[in-house]
This record gives sequence, C-alpha cells and structure tokens, in this order.
Amino acid sequence: MFPVALTIAGSDNSAGAGAQADLKTMSALGVYGVTAITCVVAEVPGKVSAIQPIEPRIVAEQIRLLFDAFPIAALKTGMLYSCEIIEAVCDTLAACLEKSPQRPPIVIDPVMVATSGDALLKREAIALYRERLFPMATLITPNLDEVHTLLGRPITSLEEMRAAGRELAASYGRAFLIKGGHLRLDPAVDLLCLPDGAVQEFSAPYIQGISTHGTGCTYAAAITAGLAKGLALPGAVAEAKQYLANAVANFLRWTQKGRTTDALHHFAPRP
Repeated sequence: MFPVALTIAGSDNSAGAGAQADLKTMSALGVYGVTAITCVVAEVPGKVSAIQPIEPRIVAEQIRLLFDAFPIAALKTGMLYSCEIIEAVCDTLAACLEKSPQRPPIVIDPVMVATSGDALLKREAIALYRERLFPMATLITPNLDEVHTLLGRPITSLEEMRAAGRELAASYGRAFLIKGGHLRLDPAVDLLCLPDGAVQEFSAPYIQGISTHGTGCTYAAAITAGLAKGLALPGAVAEAKQYLANAVANFLRWTQKGRTTDALHHFAPRP
C-alpha cells in the first residue's frame, strides 16, 4: 500500500514548482500525494505575473476532507501567501492532528520569494510563520534569502550558514535544513541543524548554466515523501538531496518564440 503525503501549497501553472512539482516528486519516490491548494499562481520560470489566493475556508475544507479520507503519513506546507490562509491552515491542522491516531511529520518550506525575485508571501504574514507554523514543524527548510528574512542578516559563507542554522534551531526548538544553493559553491552544501546543536552536511555537485525554478518545493516534497515512507529525518534528507541533484543534472529545456525555458526532470532515471 502506498503511503500518503499531503502538500498544502500553491498551484504553479508551469508545473515546475508548487503543488504540481510536489505531486511529481512524491509519485517518483513511491508516495501517493494529495493536495490542498492555497493559491493559483500564473508563472513561468523567471516570471510571476499574477497570484489569486483561495478563500481560507476552502483551503481548510480541503485539509479536513483529506484527513478524514486518507491516513496522512507526512505533510508539507509550501506557498501560503497571507495571514488569513496561514491562520486557516494552522487552525485546521491543529484540529485534525488532535484527532489523528499518530501525528505525522510536518515539513515547513517557508516560501517567501520566488527564484525570479517576486514576493510570494505578504510581509505581515512572516510573524505568523514564527508564532504559529514553526512550532508545529518537524523540519523547516529555508533558503538563504529566507534565512536573511528570519535573522535580519545576509549569509555569505558556509561558516555563516552553520552559525545561522544553529541559532534558528536553538531559537525555535526545531530542526532546520539550511539550503546553500544560493552561495553557488561546488559542491552545493546543505546543513541539517538540530536543536541540540548537532549539524550534518549533505552535498551534491553544483550544476551551472541552467535556470530552473521549484528546487525548494521539490526538495521539501522529497523529504516529506521519505518521512511518509518511514525514513528517519537524516535519511529522508539524504534521499531527497540525491533525488533533487539528479532532477537538476537531467534538466529539461525548450525554446519557444526566442525564449529558453528550463525545468527540473522529476522523472529522470536515477543512478
């Protein structure tokens, strides 16, 4: 029987990020994915042109129905966008988890800014992440721009990543995966930082010359899939890092009307 994983995320019409990327990732890793859609985003790699939030009561109803019908083995959050949606997600999850026979692991991908630089979270909603969402998490997966937002300082080196990860894990009492791709170092190193101060490194070759989006969504979804299959957190991160590196290395490319569009290959054969 397939384990079931839930993604609470936005819809990306180009299918490189958001719920579509999450579903592809979960399917590739042997997990049955289900979705609660929070926003509809009109985007292609490099450009977000419009965002339509879903009514919070509809977001909540999607989550409630899924918990009633499926044995949710793990879940993740992606783009939540507004205070109203975050409140609805937190309230509904709290009620559903209270009735669940076993609390599933929760991966929080604090989606704040698209790869294109477009804002994907209203600024006033950041405080709610800290106050309500982070305390529910098993793992929080910020990239370096999001670490900058959370700590108020830029991260420019592996040493600063390590210090930031330890500070965040200690402050919130939760595991943090600090993603180092924005440093553009080869190899690309991510740090799993635990509340007890332990830090574990995960690395993969840095691939230059491509422009994809959805790496953060895909990474968090892959970790969620691993947790749904019963892997311990370090094992889930290790599997996800390898999966993402393979999806990047085997990227897809199209040329249309003079524009080149790259995408992760979520179903690339794995070595």
